[in-house]
Amino acid sequence: MPAPLTGRSVPSPALETAQGPPPADAARTTTRTPPDLLRPDLLLTWLPLLTGVCLWLFALPRIGFRTMGDYGLLDRLPIAFHLSLLVLTCGFLFSLRRAGTAPWWPAAYCVALLFALKAAPAVLYDSVRYPWASKHDAVINQLLANGELRPGAALSGNMSAYDQWPGFFSLNAALVRIFGVESAAAYLNWAPIVLGLLVMPVLILIYRTFTEDWRMVWTAVWIFQVANWVGQDYLAPQGFAFLLHLTVLAVVLRHFVRPGSAGRLRDRTCLDPVAAPVPPPTGVRQRAVCIAILAPLIVAINASHQLTPVMLCASLLALTLTRRYRNWGLLAVAGLLMLVWDLTMGRPLFLETLRTLRDSLGELMQNSRAGYAGELTGPGPELAGLANVLMVLAVAALAGIAVLTRRKLTRSALPLLLVSAAPVPLFAVNDYGGEMLFRVYLFGLPGAAFFAAAALVPPVAGLRRPAGRVHLVRRRVTAVALPAVLVALVVGFLPSYYGKERMYYTPPAETAMVTRAIDRAPKGALLLATTGSFPQALHHYDQVEHWFFAEQELPENEKMLKDPAGYLAAGIPRGTEAFVLLTRTQDIYSAGEGLLPAGGFATLRSRLEASPLFRVVEEHPYGVVLEYRPQGPGTGSGGTVR
Repeated sequence: MPAPLTGRSVPSPALETAQGPPPADAARTTTRTPPDLLRPDLLLTWLPLLTGVCLWLFALPRIGFRTMGDYGLLDRLPIAFHLSLLVLTCGFLFSLRRAGTAPWWPAAYCVALLFALKAAPAVLYDSVRYPWASKHDAVINQLLANGELRPGAALSGNMSAYDQWPGFFSLNAALVRIFGVESAAAYLNWAPIVLGLLVMPVLILIYRTFTEDWRMVWTAVWIFQVANWVGQDYLAPQGFAFLLHLTVLAVVLRHFVRPGSAGRLRDRTCLDPVAAPVPPPTGVRQRAVCIAILAPLIVAINASHQLTPVMLCASLLALTLTRRYRNWGLLAVAGLLMLVWDLTMGRPLFLETLRTLRDSLGELMQNSRAGYAGELTGPGPELAGLANVLMVLAVAALAGIAVLTRRKLTRSALPLLLVSAAPVPLFAVNDYGGEMLFRVYLFGLPGAAFFAAAALVPPVAGLRRPAGRVHLVRRRVTAVALPAVLVALVVGFLPSYYGKERMYYTPPAETAMVTRAIDRAPKGALLLATTGSFPQALHHYDQVEHWFFAEQELPENEKMLKDPAGYLAAGIPRGTEAFVLLTRTQDIYSAGEGLLPAGGFATLRSRLEASPLFRVVEEHPYGVVLEYRPQGPGTGSGGTVR
């Protein structure tokens, strides 16, 4: 029976048998043959991912974190752990070949790398990683217990700032209630993973604004992850505010282009082969709507962290140097919101910071050093410090090469370059408690990772293929440089991130001893310790006072060690009940950060125990608690721990 004139005739199986198969341009079936996963190109895509994950899972229970020595976790990571990172890197390189058609494979490798690099402590540790992170847990607990903020109160241990910038802690107090857990310590160690996953899509949005090459996008994401050793992504306000900061910049870079500002950058012939055209321009009304949408994010940044709003304003100011993003309205809104918060909720610390600017302004060397003493001691910390420097230089060198050799890409991605350099002038303003170096590096890293990727990925993205000897040489060099650099950065990450791990892991017994001592101390008592970097150091910070007496320059601490009992007694107010907590973590931290000379902590402990001014209340393999017992009438209460 002939087929109707309308519609499409489909031959029956009998006709196909009699007449033979239809020609190629005849009717086609709608079913697709599933891909052959054993094809070499697909096999090299998924097999390394599966192998790397299996090796990591095999290595996980074999990581000897409880027996760490001078090198932290470095000499406690089994061979299988290192092999898993190598296999994941190789698989990522193979997945880049299909990044344009199957971008989810590089994404899967980036997620796997994030877990492989940073999830081990979250899975293994039976205590909070980073002892100072426990003070953020203390703030959340205090907020849940009291249900109020006291921005004007003079809280001990420099804790007043947390009530003046409470946004992050209020959010976590709500999460604790929602999850039904006892405290934020239940999920605290997972913060680097969660923040890393949330930052990844924001980075992709930013990078896709300036390039259409998925290989370069995923390489930049990979470099950002392995170069993010700085340790600012734990459960703390700066990690949360950094995520919001990047989100604001992503919206600005994609939706704040001024009409008529792109010029020749919309002409493909004037662009780098992989550069993305400038996003479509937006009118005044559209930008006003975007400002209204971004205002709550900017308020959240101001409510959560002191420094990030300054970084955001610096980045927006840098963008005004380009015709493309010369939008004074958003900069004015961000600056106004920052000023309003600083003069209301944050007024006490803001005024105190202004008073210190006279001493810090222009002191570049002082402001750019790390920590209090600035000199790491011991094999692990010294190796970590060296690796930190080499990682910074490597990323900066790669970014510099791209800026010089790919000028068309630099011209179109100039806003990202300016945003990366915007935080650098803050070195001339303040040291931010010895952390300005780490913050400037963190805020400059997203742009630096993009240009570092541009130096490693050859400019071929299917748009057009440059020809000539120069292009051929570049492709051959990058074919070797790309895998070599990615492997080198992964190797450099390990000492940078895990070389000082002895400072970061605290046995639960030590935490219990500190908690017990603080719980028994009377309200208004003074707690003394060498440093605040030990677990539960700020437990009940709203009820007791703190004095971290070794957080000063090394020469001052050397003088203190000559007569530690007399030094501490002179600083304890008359009539104050005081207790000294000396723990294993304090010993490791004060030695590794160069606060005390070699053997200084043992000298301190032995001389205090031998002094008649102090009595041992509790002694433990992980530390000792001493009570101050002043001599003579009227010099003190001489109370005991209750």
